[in-house]
Amino acid sequence: MRLTIALGLLALSAAPALAGQAEAQSCAAGLDPNAALIFNATLPQVGPGADLKGVLTASTKSLVKAGQVSRGDARPAAEAAAACLKLAMQ
Repeated sequence: MRLTIALGLLALSAAPALAGQAEAQSCAAGLDPNAALIFNATLPQVGPGADLKGVLTASTKSLVKAGQVSRGDARPAAEAAAACLKLAMQ
């Protein structure tokens, strides 16, 4: 009986996380290539309670240093990616 209750509670607690990930992926489908690159690089580090700004800044700086995103495109792309990443945190 306890195992059934525990499994039920676990399933309920995981459902919102999966919904957030699905919404985030759906949002990311509409991003431009630079924002999508930032989104994909940052998503594995994002979860409930994560410091989104810090993680996003570090990922974006890394992509700029690697020459994958231009310095001029970095900020608007990161801002667009942030909107989708916020959904993943829910």
